[in-house]
Amino acid sequence: MSDNDQRLVTVERTGAGQFTATNTRGGTISFGTGAEGDDTFTPVELLLAALGGCTAVDVDVATTRHAEPEQFTVTVTGNKVGDELGNRLTDLAVAFAVAFADGESAERARAILPRAVRTSHDRLCTVSRTVEIGTPVTATVTDV
Repeated sequence: MSDNDQRLVTVERTGAGQFTATNTRGGTISFGTGAEGDDTFTPVELLLAALGGCTAVDVDVATTRHAEPEQFTVTVTGNKVGDELGNRLTDLAVAFAVAFADGESAERARAILPRAVRTSHDRLCTVSRTVEIGTPVTATVTDV
């Protein structure tokens, strides 16, 4: 593994049930517990966004080589369950609703859309590949 292979995000507590994640480029996103009045994403919603966003980026690159979409919406769903295996999501689904205008270039974009979604899901999207294959996660406590 080279230095360029590692990904890193730092999560800092900003208040009661509130956190900000910062990436190495300085990008930030705030999230929280989803309590009443909290309009930030929950960690589970961030996971759903990552699943949809990862494939959306791949599909966008592939289709916009031919035509700009008039609509590009990705809906990601999952059912939260808690059982003897613990809390987790089941029945994860990523659905694309993409529309292009009329014309030859739009027809090419429409034609490659299903293949682009499939290729991203089956090979390119690190997020969905990691979830489907299953990767162990370690959690440790370090000294401050």
